[in-house]
Amino acid sequence: MPNWQTRIATQDDLPAIVAIYNSTVPSRMVTADTEPVTVASRQGWFAAHQRPERPLWVVEEEGALLGWLSFSSFYGRPAYDGTAEVSIYLDERARGRGLGRWLLEEAIQRAPKLGLHTLLGFIFGHNEPSLALFARAGFATWGNLPRVAVLDGIERDLLILGLRLPDSN
Repeated sequence: MPNWQTRIATQDDLPAIVAIYNSTVPSRMVTADTEPVTVASRQGWFAAHQRPERPLWVVEEEGALLGWLSFSSFYGRPAYDGTAEVSIYLDERARGRGLGRWLLEEAIQRAPKLGLHTLLGFIFGHNEPSLALFARAGFATWGNLPRVAVLDGIERDLLILGLRLPDSN
C-alpha cells in the first residue's frame, strides 16, 4: 500500500510544481498552455493559493514530491465562494498508480471543511483518462464548450464536470 501524504505547498515546492505542470504541456491533453511556463510566471498563481480556503497541496511519498492538487476560485464573485475548480497534476513516474484517484477522493472528503459545496473540473474532451477519473468519483458533465481551444491547429472541446457535495450539516 502506498504511503502518500498531502501537505500545503511551500514556496520551496514551486519549482517542482512547475516542472510537473510543464511535463504535461507536450501531450496537449491537460493544459491549454502550449509552451512551458516559468517559476516566475506562476508566482501570482501560487500566492492566490496561500489562502486556507483555496489551498495548494503537494503529495509526497517517502519525501519525493509526486504531484499536486489545487482548489481555485470559480468566477471570482462572492456568490460562488462555495464552488472551486479542482486541478490535479502528477509527476510522470506517479501516473497510472491510482494516485490521481486517491488525491481526488481526498479533495472531495476535505472540501466541506474548506467551505465548499460544489467542485468543478475543466477537462479537454479528448482527455479520456481524466474524464474517466472524475466520472468514477461521481462528477457529471455540466457543460460542453465546443472547439474553444486550438492545440497544434486542432480545435478541442472543453468539458465542465461538476460534483455537488453532500450537505455536511
